[in-house]
Amino acid sequence: MASTAANVEQKRNKEMALRKFKPVTAGTRWRIGNAYAEVTTNVPEKSLLEAKPRTGGRNSSGHRSMRYRGGGHKKKYRVVDFKRNKAGVATVVSIEYDPNRTAFIALVNFADGEKRYILGPQGLQVGAVVESGPDVAPEIGNALQMKNMPLGTNVHNIEMQPGQGGKLARSAGSSAQLTNKEDKYAILKMPSGELRKVLINCYATVGVVSNSDHFLQSMGKAGRNRWRGIKPRTRGVAMNPVDHPMGGGEGKASGGQPRSRNGQYSRGLKTRTRGKGSDKLIIQRNSGSKLAK
Repeated sequence: MASTAANVEQKRNKEMALRKFKPVTAGTRWRIGNAYAEVTTNVPEKSLLEAKPRTGGRNSSGHRSMRYRGGGHKKKYRVVDFKRNKAGVATVVSIEYDPNRTAFIALVNFADGEKRYILGPQGLQVGAVVESGPDVAPEIGNALQMKNMPLGTNVHNIEMQPGQGGKLARSAGSSAQLTNKEDKYAILKMPSGELRKVLINCYATVGVVSNSDHFLQSMGKAGRNRWRGIKPRTRGVAMNPVDHPMGGGEGKASGGQPRSRNGQYSRGLKTRTRGKGSDKLIIQRNSGSKLAK
């Protein structure tokens, strides 16, 4: 009976592209990692790599301006084509891991020999063909203007201004849904639930971003975050009153209303600028409140 349950769990993890580790050490006991079932190679395209220097949280004067950063493994930046401005048919060569983002990336090869990285949509396979243009077919991986997409299409890598390159819905598992078209605007339901207008001649890529199970992963140990360049974070309630608004007190004092080191409340305080220019493009916030008139 126990073996059957284990087999079911193993099958489920395989379907979810997750890997649960045997608890042979304390660090692997709670670790849930990515199985990288979609990834086809671990060798990146050399011509699309750039140096990525680290700041360690220091500014140009060498002073620490961001706490809890530093160390970590070296990375090379993968030059990803967010604009998708090259017309023509491209063939998917490989699906690769990118250390700079949560989603996987796909290496595509054009007929003239040029290679580019694009964000990998869910379900894109090696050997598949992707296109980019104002009126190409609305199939997975194709980039086209939203005015030529059918209603209900899930899209990602969405431009906010024509020719600017994709800005919205680029993280793992995210997508927006094209719900309506009004005059020169497309109405999108964002991953947060927000309803937003975007110019209808902006480009977007059809499909959902890959690696949708990313949020289910568990580091397992603090050292894995150190490999990522993230240092341990000191809780505000563990500090003195001079260092943090939540510091001080006798014994295990709670610290009162949670707030930042600068006194900004973590809950209930609206942080969006009043009268922001893009307010007129937001029909409904994720809270359900309507902004646009």
